[in-house]
Amino acid sequence: MAFKNVSSSADSAPLPFEYVPVEEVERLEKYQPGGYHPIMIGDILQSRYRVAHKLGYGTYSTTWLCQDCQSGKYVAVKVGTAESSAREVDVLDYLNHSSPLDHPGRAMIPSVQDRFVLRGPNGNHSCYVTALARCSISGAKDGSYRRIFQAKTARSLVMQLVLAVDYIHSKGVVHGDLHVGNILLRLPTDFDQLSIEQLYERYGPPVSEPVVRLDGQPLQPNVPSSVVLPIWLGKASEEFTSSESRVLLSDFGEAYRPSTEHRYSSHAPLSFMPPEARFEPELGLSFPADIWTLACSIWVILGQRPLFEDILATPDDITAEQVDTLGQLPLRWQKNWEARHEYFDESGKPNQGRQVRSWDERIEKHIQLPRQKAAIPAFDAEEKAAVMNMLRSMLSFEPEKRLTAHDVLKCEWMGKWALPDYEECHFSDSVGYEKYL
Repeated sequence: MAFKNVSSSADSAPLPFEYVPVEEVERLEKYQPGGYHPIMIGDILQSRYRVAHKLGYGTYSTTWLCQDCQSGKYVAVKVGTAESSAREVDVLDYLNHSSPLDHPGRAMIPSVQDRFVLRGPNGNHSCYVTALARCSISGAKDGSYRRIFQAKTARSLVMQLVLAVDYIHSKGVVHGDLHVGNILLRLPTDFDQLSIEQLYERYGPPVSEPVVRLDGQPLQPNVPSSVVLPIWLGKASEEFTSSESRVLLSDFGEAYRPSTEHRYSSHAPLSFMPPEARFEPELGLSFPADIWTLACSIWVILGQRPLFEDILATPDDITAEQVDTLGQLPLRWQKNWEARHEYFDESGKPNQGRQVRSWDERIEKHIQLPRQKAAIPAFDAEEKAAVMNMLRSMLSFEPEKRLTAHDVLKCEWMGKWALPDYEECHFSDSVGYEKYL
């Protein structure tokens, strides 16, 4: 089975600004033919889903917190742009209905509860309905001063994430955009007991901003009169207990099957991007690209900051960070790295005056010290060695030398530290785990 991919002409060139910019909302200029569907709080979609709030937005969709008028439960409704494809929902449908149905990682894949098409002034919009999530892992960190998870919570999150990746890889699917912004945490089970009024009392009513044209002219019918700022349902990362930290791996819009489709570029954030996407894109990406981004995600879950710092960073800065941390690039890549001399001398040593942090220094600064400051147990010597051996084996520059997701599940750290904390709080999900090793 191949997944169709349709490019959008709406994104082929930068859109000129037509409206007074509003922060933390979708690009208003994309309310045009082929773009977003205008939605207002209180709208009822498909004669069933009452729009209660906005959850978020992306380049190709907006996502809404809705109450299902049939079941009374809250759901997430993702509304695609008119020129977007149904690729993501096709991937989820495939993963939802693939055997074995009892693989523990399948529980971390969102199930598609409904799908339909909205017809509006900007075209026909593919929509699908999934379970509502609380926030992403990156969102939980952004909501925290300490930006760190409790030790047991972090181990359980890692276990669930690796199980999810093992499941999709076993089905021949590469996620293609794996990072902590796409790893969601589920809501507590009592959330559905809230009325919409109680929802607003607890989390705040919708806050909207008017849409105003820069030229002062009235709005066209295909543009909403106001836009809604997304709701925040999460909490600070350190406040999540392991029992309430249940993972959903989301955003399969970049997913692909290497057996039927070639992929030559990565859309992952710069600090997560696998190096082969920069140095050998012509060879195509595959499952090892997910393993690289998985390792970067695990690092962030276990510690405070990314393994490779991306603040004001260029691709060359990231490559230099990777070399500082992991050692020399393969010779064929070194020869093609034009900016190498800006960071290293001919012998491969860092240029004088450049700040360099080794692997061990990053462990201390990003993981150990932040945990100690937050009164969270740091890794003891044995666990530190085990987790770092695992991560180093996932971060080989040579893609074919990286562990597979299945190999990661067999690592000492997963079995001795992550699995017990996962089983303690998710025992019903972990039954039968051993048969997949």
